[in-house]
Amino acid sequence: MKRFWPCSVCLPITVASGWSARGGQTTNPYYPGADPCGSSSGSAVAAAIGLAAVTLGTETDGSIMCPSSKNNVVGIKPTVGWTSRTGVIPIAAHQDSVGPITRSLTDAAIVLSIIASRDPSDNYTLAQPDVVPDFTKALNKNALKGKRIGVPRHVFLNATLSGYDSSILVVYEQALQTMRELGATVVDPADLPSADEFVTNRKERLVLDVEFKAQVNQWFDSLIENPSGVRSLADLIKFNDANPELEEPVGFSDQNIFIEAEASNGFDADYFEALAVDHDLGSTRGIDFVFNELNLDALVLPAGGLTPSIAAVVGYPIVTVPLGFFPDDVTIKQVGPQTVWPAPGAPFGLAFFGTAWSDFELISYAYAFEQKTHTRLARKAFPAAIPKTQLKDVIGK
Repeated sequence: MKRFWPCSVCLPITVASGWSARGGQTTNPYYPGADPCGSSSGSAVAAAIGLAAVTLGTETDGSIMCPSSKNNVVGIKPTVGWTSRTGVIPIAAHQDSVGPITRSLTDAAIVLSIIASRDPSDNYTLAQPDVVPDFTKALNKNALKGKRIGVPRHVFLNATLSGYDSSILVVYEQALQTMRELGATVVDPADLPSADEFVTNRKERLVLDVEFKAQVNQWFDSLIENPSGVRSLADLIKFNDANPELEEPVGFSDQNIFIEAEASNGFDADYFEALAVDHDLGSTRGIDFVFNELNLDALVLPAGGLTPSIAAVVGYPIVTVPLGFFPDDVTIKQVGPQTVWPAPGAPFGLAFFGTAWSDFELISYAYAFEQKTHTRLARKAFPAAIPKTQLKDVIGK
């Protein structure tokens, strides 16, 4: 298969969620003009309204979890190393992960069982366990019985720091009670010692800058055909400046993140120190600490705010399932030139996360919650967003 350069995805991260030069602004199917989140917004929206049976997304920090949450679908961001990133436009090898976005945990487990494998072209996959499990065997309605589910309340549930609307926190507390009813012991609080430092930590940005510059340059070198002549991040910055009508949406004209990455100094002492800090905050005094100290099986938080980042910096898995919907009287806020959030009736999700290679267990807990609540079925997309032709009308015909 030839690999071509889809320039529309090589954009500064500061563009509006769901925008691409190819198709313009993607929006949320649950409220006109609502933010779909990104960067896997197209995958999540397509899954939500049945444009595809299953989809894939890629996550560096939140890009599977967030669009899954906001579009009322299931997302699995696997442990870094379960799935190959070969051919994927990179941001950071330490954090990038490919995973399924679907309408059910069953579909997601089937897809992950297929795509999880070793790949000699991606050395991170060589660290995975010897046997790839059949993730569909995790689909157990009773999986939460006897399990210890932690609530990292300090910082992560602070409405000011997380940006959560109060309605999300109300439904989250109800979800904890549902887990108790399913037989789980909810360990509350299960606070991370690193939480306060994590809020102000900026080392992840340095790691992403260094790895993105090096890896996107390698990716350009790997292209068989590249009619644009862009061969590096520096070339890409120049191309975008020269072609704003192609690559810059209205209201987002700067390339500060690209420029910052281009100015990074490579794999020097500062980079390795930043990696060490991320590991300390995310693992040593973060997720692994509370797992060991409190004998936990999983952590659970609303799928937003700071939730994806604590797992992202150490490459740990997150499974997102539908949790609830904003009330009809929620205050609508403008978040982009063409998008709003929150919005009446728009969805939000719940995230189960844990240590490396705990994907199987997280899927089982999320499945038990999904089967108890069936939240996805509580609301439909707004009428104009529902396709007139559904998958059942075309599959097998």
